[in-house]
Amino acid sequence: MHGAVAAASPSRAPARLVGEKPLLRFITCGSVDDGKSTLIGRLLYDADLAPDDIIAALESDSKKHGTQGEELDFALLVDGLAAEREQGITIDVAYRYFATDRRKFIVADTPGHEQYTRNMAVGASTAELAILLVDARKGILPQTRRHSVITSMFGVRHVVVAVNKMDLVGYSEETFRKIEADFHAFADHLRFASIYVATLVAKDGDNLVHHSANMPWHDGPPLLSYLEGVAVEDATRIAPFRMPVQWVNRPNLDFRGFSGFISGGNIQPGDIVRVLPSGRDTRVARIVTFDGDLDSAVSGQSATLTLTEEIDISRGDLLCSPVSPAKTGDRLEARLLWLVREPLVVGKSYLLKLGTKTAPAAVTAVDARIDIETGLPQPLPEGSTLAFNEIGGARLSLETVIACDPYGENRETGGFILIDRITNETVAVGMVKAVAASNGRVAPPLTELSYASMEGLPVVRESFRPTPTRSLVKALSWLLPASISTFLIVYAFVQSAA
Repeated sequence: MHGAVAAASPSRAPARLVGEKPLLRFITCGSVDDGKSTLIGRLLYDADLAPDDIIAALESDSKKHGTQGEELDFALLVDGLAAEREQGITIDVAYRYFATDRRKFIVADTPGHEQYTRNMAVGASTAELAILLVDARKGILPQTRRHSVITSMFGVRHVVVAVNKMDLVGYSEETFRKIEADFHAFADHLRFASIYVATLVAKDGDNLVHHSANMPWHDGPPLLSYLEGVAVEDATRIAPFRMPVQWVNRPNLDFRGFSGFISGGNIQPGDIVRVLPSGRDTRVARIVTFDGDLDSAVSGQSATLTLTEEIDISRGDLLCSPVSPAKTGDRLEARLLWLVREPLVVGKSYLLKLGTKTAPAAVTAVDARIDIETGLPQPLPEGSTLAFNEIGGARLSLETVIACDPYGENRETGGFILIDRITNETVAVGMVKAVAASNGRVAPPLTELSYASMEGLPVVRESFRPTPTRSLVKALSWLLPASISTFLIVYAFVQSAA
């Protein structure tokens, strides 16, 4: 065997050591039944990356749950849920780790069904490359376009368009070239750094690990060779320092540190950091880890920082570079992907969770909606909303000031989710485009928000200014009922005594 395959966590990897193989995180996506799970399963099988016991289990499972007759159903190497095997579809995100002689990989196999788009978004949120499956018989479908827009929205810069099931169109080069041209025309404005269009038959292994004799007209490398060689930059390594505070570490009276995941840049003892949103500057004293103090830490590592000054820092605050600090404000311009059947309600109070910070927020306007056919934004009239699986531009108002970056500059400090405050359901994912302050006007505090406002119902609020007349009326309104009550009680006693 050249490597090993195992279930993997989507969590971030620590900094790469000198001489260590580079890591590539990628997802498979596309429309229903385009062969996403089959592609990954067959790739692992042909590259001799699946252990013998897994192959033995696959042979048994194929007889029980397979959809390929007497042949091995390679999708079962990835689809592990009982419901997935019974229905022959992918529902959850399945993470797998494997390695070749040249590179390590974490792949997220995501569902193609429209109702599971939220799971596909989860996979895209940590990916560096996307393999977009296209059925050669059907061409570019609406769900193909939707997944293309979502991958671009989540900052995935590299795409492989895998035109699958070429055997069902007679290995036609004409069909392949048309799909290739259609995708390039659609994705021209999505700002992908690279697009590689591959032709393959996933179930037979054509062009996965070795060149296909059935399609000699395709001169590109097999899929695995391309994945081993594609250059993917790690922008967070050269980005300004960012560390959202996850936990104030206080094991005893002599130690106070701030723990978190470094989501950008690097840090060393002696460096000056800025605490946002307070704006206070301080200096790093130590970088503490379970294995001891470090001389430096970089993006992708978790650490505890101690500081030279005792200043007020809480969970949700952001430690950042004072030279290139994050933005602060309580007004956001963002792009939203709406994830639930109930439409977005403008003015409703949601919880916005960005990194380790949670704050009440309301969508004040939906300005545009992405046309899935073209991938372009369409302006919307005032009062518009977003429905299930729709993507659009929105403006949000927060109750408190937060620190963040535009998503294009840092995915970790620029991405957020919206949570329904009644059901605790995640209703949307969002990407910050711009941040602004409210010029001293603060959104209504949570104590003034009723359940009606949480549900998006209209709430009438009137503003009263205290005046002498109103004060007199208020005093009489309290005094008069009290006087009447006293009179009635005395009258009752007198009558009973008589």
